[in-house]
Amino acid sequence: MINCTRLLSGKLGFYDEIRYAKGKPADTNRPIVVWNTTKSCNLSCVHCYFDAKAKKDRGELTTEQARAMIDDLAAFGAPVLLFSGGEPFMREDLFELGKYALTKGLRTVISTNGTLITKEAAENIKAAGFSYVGISMDGLEKVNDEFRKSRGAFKKTLDGIRNCRARGVRLGLRFTINKHNFRDIPGIFDLIESEGIRRACFYHLVYSGRGSAMVKDDLTKQESRSTMDLIFERTARLCRKNIDTEILTVDNHTDGVYLYLCLKKENKKRASEALELLKINGGNKSGIGIADIDNLGFVHPDQFWRHYSLGNVKARNFSEIWSDENDALLRSLRNRLRLLKGKCGRCHYQDICGGNFRVRAEAFYGDLWQEDPACYLTEEEIVSGRED
Repeated sequence: MINCTRLLSGKLGFYDEIRYAKGKPADTNRPIVVWNTTKSCNLSCVHCYFDAKAKKDRGELTTEQARAMIDDLAAFGAPVLLFSGGEPFMREDLFELGKYALTKGLRTVISTNGTLITKEAAENIKAAGFSYVGISMDGLEKVNDEFRKSRGAFKKTLDGIRNCRARGVRLGLRFTINKHNFRDIPGIFDLIESEGIRRACFYHLVYSGRGSAMVKDDLTKQESRSTMDLIFERTARLCRKNIDTEILTVDNHTDGVYLYLCLKKENKKRASEALELLKINGGNKSGIGIADIDNLGFVHPDQFWRHYSLGNVKARNFSEIWSDENDALLRSLRNRLRLLKGKCGRCHYQDICGGNFRVRAEAFYGDLWQEDPACYLTEEEIVSGRED
């Protein structure tokens, strides 16, 4: 994640103590864990990386198996457990497991489409001690409902946002950028202001699950640059207006480099401070600082590696799986920079980008070490000098 608000203004953000933890030895780092609680979902979003469906899969983790997984994650020192899906509100034991994880010392988060967050559900979120709820909204009403394949989804999501706010649940908006909705971004910023939303994450498209069919729907490089210019400008405007809203971009660490290059032209001191934070963060953390456990218990380097499993928590603890570098993919992801090819191999910003998304390169080129096709920097930019 690129915290645009922090890099532009210096203001400390939510989770920045994890994102910019300076001086922590690499061998003590523990990943944020995404758990796809179920494949069941009440919607059929066209870009779903998990290819969620109406019915749950046979063999999904039971409540007791989930408790055992949580015990191990807590003992291992995972800082955050993110309850995702499918749609996590389709699991009847969501609040029970959230409370249990909290008693074990885990910070808990929910990722949801928001349409099932009634007033009662919002109260249960609060009571279960979830620290944050990320609610997806991929456009204004017409575009969002087309993406969700559900008329009225936008209004239900907005109701979910308002129900959370009314009960003091910390929430953020999640928006996945693509050709069909990027023109709605100004309106989304207006909505953020009018609804008093205090956090928004703009995700880049990753070619996984149903999103694999959307390669043609990704932005062009120029569209990506223009969209980032807009997001940076609107973020800066929020800062100037002293509105306490944090804006982040996700799933494309090119954004960090581009923001640094933009700052260099206008504020070299701010650019230098931003560069230091970006170096601490280190870019993409697939297989390092982010992990995924799917609904059946299979462990992946991140939530987009559906086609590759490192093991299953039903047979072996996550802590053992994650610590075993006999797996060739896990070992290579943790030593990736020397393996990068093409534009990523030539780039002078590998230390703050981390080679970006390897799973996107694999989906596009059939070679996970090729350049990330979503990088929109020019050849001149990737080899330009740095002021560090």
